Amino acid sequence: MLARNKLDTLLDRFAELEHRMSDNPDPTTYVKLSREYSSLEPLVHKVRALIKGEQDLAEARELLADPSIDKEMKELAELECSELEDSVEHLTQDVRIGLLPKDEADANDAILEVRAGTGGDEAALFAGNLFRMYQRFAELQGWKVEILSASEGEVGGYKEIIAAIAGENVFAKLKFESGVHRVQRVPATESGGRIHTSAATVAVLPQAEDVDVDVQESDLRIDTFRASGAGGQHVNTTDSAVRITHLPTGIVVAVQDERSQHKNKARAMQLLRAKIYDEERERAASERTEARRLQVGSGDRSERIRTYNYPQGRVTDHRIGLTLYKLEQIVAGDALEEVVEALTLDYQATLLAAEEA
Repeated sequence: MLARNKLDTLLDRFAELEHRMSDNPDPTTYVKLSREYSSLEPLVHKVRALIKGEQDLAEARELLADPSIDKEMKELAELECSELEDSVEHLTQDVRIGLLPKDEADANDAILEVRAGTGGDEAALFAGNLFRMYQRFAELQGWKVEILSASEGEVGGYKEIIAAIAGENVFAKLKFESGVHRVQRVPATESGGRIHTSAATVAVLPQAEDVDVDVQESDLRIDTFRASGAGGQHVNTTDSAVRITHLPTGIVVAVQDERSQHKNKARAMQLLRAKIYDEERERAASERTEARRLQVGSGDRSERIRTYNYPQGRVTDHRIGLTLYKLEQIVAGDALEEVVEALTLDYQATLLAAEEA
């Protein structure tokens, strides 16, 4: 059973947000209020539907208990009770999940970083596979992907690639992808047919809104330099590449993909804000040891989270013991949703168990 006081508190908060938003607050306050309002609105609709369903069920049961009703009316009441019981059960579970502690960044856009790890050229090729997997997954979700920075491998793939992904609930869906991804396969360059193990590291950072992170210009050191690497006639002719150092935290970002210094600076600032926001979130989370314990895995980006075994055609997520024999579909991005959903459901089940305890 759901505690009625929790539902009343939620409905009261929603009504308060409606009132405050209509009271002409300043723009920054309005953004904060509207974000909370939008995040609560779907749950409030379900709570209201649950309350009505419970009322309808009580009335149907009352009718069923009436000894004066005829057989036909009783059969109708029994059918209605059965349908309402199913509806109330599903709504109760949805509301229980909706009431779980929220990650305030779930609705944010995200920065995706994929870096080749151990394995040389094969690791870079695997990093390319992973990035294309996320790119296709994003396309299926209706999200927009913008590459911020990329360093290609010698024989293909990427030594490192960073992209901004924008859309609905991007961080909520991708946040459990952070960690070390391992591949076991025979490299194209291997003449002896031996299976090699390579790795790539994935980091997913929530993009920061202006209201999330306050970056002072005086806290920044901005350096420009000439872009290096492949890029044609414009490389090494202008100081278009930008490196920004955030002095209070020591965080450094560099972007050199665009020929325009202005565009590179804008992208570097976008990346810097995400890294500062992520560091603040990590610090806050580490102070809440229970919240850290309840994460899927440790949240440590050095943790090996998944293995892609090509000879056996399987993908195994080590955190939840999930193995799917559909490697090609997952790496293509078409079946990644199954892994994402399993991780989300496991996380929710862990939180529900903790709430009940």
